[in-house]
Amino acid sequence: MGKRQLAGKVIVITGGSSGIGRATAIAAAVAGMDVVIAGRKQAKLEQTANEIQSLGRNALWVLCDVRSDDDVQRLIDQTVTRFGRLDVMFANAGHGLFASVERTTAEQSQEIFDVNFNGTLRCVQKCLPVMRKLGGLKHVIICSSSVSEIGLPMFGVYCATKAAQDSIASALRAEVAHEGITVSSVHPIGTRSEFFDRTRDAAGGAEVPFNTPPGLMQTPEHVANCIVAAIRRPRPEIWPHFWTRIGMAIVTAFPYFNAMSMRKIMHQMRTTSSSTSGNTADAAAKSTA
Repeated sequence: MGKRQLAGKVIVITGGSSGIGRATAIAAAVAGMDVVIAGRKQAKLEQTANEIQSLGRNALWVLCDVRSDDDVQRLIDQTVTRFGRLDVMFANAGHGLFASVERTTAEQSQEIFDVNFNGTLRCVQKCLPVMRKLGGLKHVIICSSSVSEIGLPMFGVYCATKAAQDSIASALRAEVAHEGITVSSVHPIGTRSEFFDRTRDAAGGAEVPFNTPPGLMQTPEHVANCIVAAIRRPRPEIWPHFWTRIGMAIVTAFPYFNAMSMRKIMHQMRTTSSSTSGNTADAAAKSTA
């Protein structure tokens, strides 16, 4: 597939008020797209919409909880009413959960799957009929993670949601290819955003470790630019950090290396927690994006 023109095309972004979602909204506007941003924080949505409009593009913000069928349907309907098209759906809304597998409650597990996985599935299922009807770019993008390939200690259930997103992206890609619908999954590493700050705040002061080494941290803007580049030239998977992709391929091919690496990470967490007042191994907190 050749390079696609983005001017005048419409992208819908859930979780569009901060982090990767907000950065992608700005990058898409710079590329000439009109942008629909959805989320639960009105003030931040309005701020981002104003910034998009200052770039000379049209913006629409919609209050939306991806756990609600009605909210997601209203998001799609308002997009079509305003712009008459829906070219790209970026299912980005999600949050993290910092808790051991043993101590993750049923309520915590249900809630994070409702947002990260079911919310994504809901957005995909509701946008596809509209894309078929209206045509256009017909591109679905799902924000998974580099940890879709592994299970980080203390983030096991969160990683499970990311693996589930990756799985439906892979299946959907094959199922709709004959209709000219493109499906991409995004696999960021740690990004410099509000994600860990909110997780730490929600933990009530417990230390929430950054599993990505500082030298490998990326900005949301870098990830956003990779996403926009993949809208121009579609590809199945978007890995903003090449060497992480290689590393994940190695630990997937050689499970012993993966097990050894995860044990090392857990040991570092225990060592860190023993030198602080918080108990990392026992803390459990969530952060909503």
